[in-house]
Formats: sequence, C-alpha cells, structure tokens
Amino acid sequence: MLKLIKLEYKKNNISKYIRNAIFMSGIILIFLFAFVYLGIANDPDTGVPDAAVGATGVTVNVELITGIAYMIFATVMHSSFTISSYKNHTMNLMFSYPIKRQLIIAAQMVAVWIFNVVAIVLTKLLVYTVILFGSKFLNPAFTIDFNLLSVDFYFILLLKSIMTISISLIALFIGLIVKSSKAAIVASFLLVVLMQGNIGGVTLANNVLLPVILTVISFIFAYLSVQNIEVKDI
Repeated sequence: MLKLIKLEYKKNNISKYIRNAIFMSGIILIFLFAFVYLGIANDPDTGVPDAAVGATGVTVNVELITGIAYMIFATVMHSSFTISSYKNHTMNLMFSYPIKRQLIIAAQMVAVWIFNVVAIVLTKLLVYTVILFGSKFLNPAFTIDFNLLSVDFYFILLLKSIMTISISLIALFIGLIVKSSKAAIVASFLLVVLMQGNIGGVTLANNVLLPVILTVISFIFAYLSVQNIEVKDI
C-alpha cells in the first residue's frame, strides 16, 4: 500500500499540490489575522465584529475557514487522482497491473486523505501560533479561546481535522457515481453549506453530532467505492 501511495504522489506531481497548499495556507493565515486583529470582521455601521452565528472565539473562525478551504481542496485532489483517471482512461492502464483494483483505488483515496490531514493540521497550528503571538501586541476582536500548552487542544484539533477531510470522501463517492469531477466539487460545496451555513440564525455549525455522522457515512461510502470495483466495467 505504501508503495502505491508513493506512486500516486509521483504520478500526480504532488509537488504541485504542496505548492498550492502552501499558497492557500498563506492566504488563510493573512485573512484570519486580519479578521481577528485588523477590523475586517467589524460591521461598518456598528463597529462590532460581524461573524458566523456563535463565532465569538478565535477557534470557531479558524475551524470554519480552514474546514471550508481544505474540504474543497481535498475534493479537488480526489477528482484529479481518481475521477479524472476514469475520464482520461488512464485507469484502464492502471487496472492492467497485476494488483487488485481495490488496492489501487484505496491507495488513491488514502494518498489524498493523508496529504490533506497533514496539510490542514499544519495550517491550523500555524494560524493559531501567529494569532497567539499577535495577541501580545494587538487587541483581538475575538476571544483567544485556545491553549497551545494543552494536550486536549491538539487532540481536538487532530480529531476535527480528520473528520473534515474524511467527509470529502462523500463528495468523491458522488463524483464516482456520475464520473464527474464537477459533481464532486459541487457536492463538497453543498456539504460545506450543510455543515457551516446558517438560515435565519439557524445553523448546524455548532452541532457536534453532525460531523460524526457524516464521518461515519464517508467511511461507508469509501467502502462502497471499492467494494465491487473488481467486477465493475470501467
């Protein structure tokens, strides 16, 4: 499996995705720093921070922005690694290898999953560190509600990151059904709206159970994606 994952990284030019992830993380960092310290979150009429429902602390905002960015980024990678292989017929060549098809598809999914979990964790740590450092010199618009010296902080950060990236497997499954990268990306947007959007002040963003349910569903869909691949016509 490890060799297959390395092959996927090489075949899909992983350096391109590393570069894009670094660029995206830089944009996220600049935006969140300005959001917390430079007043871009303030309502122009009241001067009061205008953020998502319940987003009174830094953590909610960091999780929201990084979650949206990396769920979509992970879906784009899934589309490139897996769905595009069907569309450009390179999957035919890969399935001619003396390796089980299930392992090939699983390696593609795991390769994207590992990359994005590592990327989102590093991005969050960078953002939290810079924001905490900035609080020594500037007044934050939101409460600094995290502790970098707490073990629980890192456990929760890792758990939320794993759930966020895992949920992108739902979008992949939808894309595989219709053999469409666009469908997968649209599905990821819909998942973001479901998890983070709000209508008339009602939101599921603070619902702890929803991401857990979606994570379980994502692993079920991942299994279904490879279950009958050995006999499925490509």
